[in-house]
Amino acid sequence: MKKNIKTEKKHKYDKGQIFVKVMAGVLALLMVVGTVASLVYALI
Repeated sequence: MKKNIKTEKKHKYDKGQIFVKVMAGVLALLMVVGTVASLVYALI
């Protein structure tokens, strides 16, 4: 039973870690898009 509980906790932790990585990727993408949009607007 103890092994099952540890496995479930690791599984939940992995889901949280994946969520954090996805959100970090989305925010990084938004920063890049914002920077590119600002440069394009400034050059036009």
